[in-house]
Amino acid sequence: MKLGVFTVLFAEKTFEEMLDYVKNAGLEAVEIGTGGNPGNAHCNLDELLESEDKRKEYMEKIESRGLTISAFSCHDNPISPDKAHAKEAHDTFVKTVRLAALMNVSVVNTFSGVPGSNDDSKYPNWPVTPWPTEYSDILKWQWEEKLIPYWKEAGQFAKDHGVKIGIEPHAGFLVHTPYTMLKLREATNDAVGANLDPSHLWWQGIDPVAAIKILGKENAIHHFHAKDTYIDQDNVNMYGLTDMQPYAAVQSRAWTFRSVGYGHSSQEWSNIISALRTYGYDYVVSIEHEDPIMSVDEGFNQAVRNLKRVNIAESAGDMWWV
Repeated sequence: MKLGVFTVLFAEKTFEEMLDYVKNAGLEAVEIGTGGNPGNAHCNLDELLESEDKRKEYMEKIESRGLTISAFSCHDNPISPDKAHAKEAHDTFVKTVRLAALMNVSVVNTFSGVPGSNDDSKYPNWPVTPWPTEYSDILKWQWEEKLIPYWKEAGQFAKDHGVKIGIEPHAGFLVHTPYTMLKLREATNDAVGANLDPSHLWWQGIDPVAAIKILGKENAIHHFHAKDTYIDQDNVNMYGLTDMQPYAAVQSRAWTFRSVGYGHSSQEWSNIISALRTYGYDYVVSIEHEDPIMSVDEGFNQAVRNLKRVNIAESAGDMWWV
């Protein structure tokens, strides 16, 4: 597998500065934001869609440094009850898929989205308990009337363009677990899969290795994010895992995103890497940095060091000893 980075953390660098920094760190791939939550600091969608020369120049800068693009990412809420927001997210997704197809980028990452509780809602609604029964009714409506219809069409659009969708299971959106990922995939098509990020699984009480086995058996892992989570059990006892404190409240939060190796041990990350390879994933492990107590440079470089220790970069070859 190749090691890469989600380049949104280098948004203040120019495109060329970012590429040089990634190359010098010894990585092989970049995941580039095209809009939505990741922003588009290093990718002007309209410019690249309109000009073949611009696309060639763009790829030449990447490939001349020995790098590849693992994915374009436009994480957003395409089924938001805010119709203007939903349209913007959808339009960015469509443009991103088209660009990915033109530039031979195999994956577009995003969120599944979450609607409101009905067609008149102003704000998203994420039900997480079956009772009072209104929550169950809302969830059923969301899936049947909003989520599945949207991704049936969007999933087919991506498949027609030869692009895989990496939906990131993430709390606050309807796809947030292996079950909800597979449920949506079954209702749409096999172009719809996961951009799996263990940091969002740990705090939900999901073992990432088990999640990899579940999704890997279905060939449903299209991309992988490397980000850690530290769980503070004393704070869990006070606030629970659905902790609504700001991310900056590190001392009191139940859980906090960390750089790779600062929430879980190297052995656990070794198990994750081994599970990915065992269950058919042999693509890119893309570092994402959202550590509130480490600088971008230090958090990124520590993640690179820790992942290089455990990554499996080469094919196994024949079992010569058998």
